[in-house]
Amino acid sequence: MSSPRIKPIEIASSARELLALNLIRLRSERGWSQEALAFESGLHRTFIAHVERLHRNASIDNIERLAQALEVPVRDLFAPRLKK
Repeated sequence: MSSPRIKPIEIASSARELLALNLIRLRSERGWSQEALAFESGLHRTFIAHVERLHRNASIDNIERLAQALEVPVRDLFAPRLKK
């Protein structure tokens, strides 16, 4: 009997895409709008929207602010989602 394989749910082609997918997922899990995440992180709503749509790069400082607002370690913003 073989062990179950772990497969990525979303396949991201870049760190920027992983960040966007995880931001959307974590924000949605909390029931937050982009505006709510912007408020909690001290960033502008359009910045959040641009990062989620892959139109802007986020600095390390802003990534830390997002992680703090979402109450997750920075590494969680770049972790691929896996399923069995």
